[in-house]
Amino acid sequence: MTFSIHVREGDRVGLRPYRLADGPEFTARVRESRDLHRPWLFPPATVEEYEPYATRLTEGDARAGFLVCELGTGALAGFVNVNNIVRGAFQCGALGYGAFAHAAGRGLLREALGLLLDHAFAPAGEGLGLHRLEANVQPANAASIALVRGAGFRLEGLSPDFLHVDGAWRDHERWAVTAGMWRTR
Repeated sequence: MTFSIHVREGDRVGLRPYRLADGPEFTARVRESRDLHRPWLFPPATVEEYEPYATRLTEGDARAGFLVCELGTGALAGFVNVNNIVRGAFQCGALGYGAFAHAAGRGLLREALGLLLDHAFAPAGEGLGLHRLEANVQPANAASIALVRGAGFRLEGLSPDFLHVDGAWRDHERWAVTAGMWRTR
């Protein structure tokens, strides 16, 4: 049973755009996942925080956000977002993602990331038409590094004091994948 129109579907999950109506479930899942997400990730935990967050991810051309939904139940399993999309000669975006605690360790986010990469690298009109995606990951976040490495991203370097996370500027490893790398996997 499918509960919503999905941009992409796999065997166990689908990707669909954020909706304001998803706020209560999304924020409940975030609160349940606090121990999983911290200190790496701080998604909105209240409906009041969720609404501007979801709106930013669904309006304009600089971002594309997707909820990961379990097929069969429609339950939210996580999210995958492409931020800071730059067009022109660059055709690149920055990847952000998170699984919710009830879905962690089940391979659902790995499947969702593959669907997102298919969508990101599909030609404009069928997908985002990007050439490159980057994922910036804190070096101690082993689960996130395993996720991007498993999806074929390559380590390109370290960016000292890259993002302000949890009250401090944090170093991040720079991982990237191009459309050509993804297609030849």
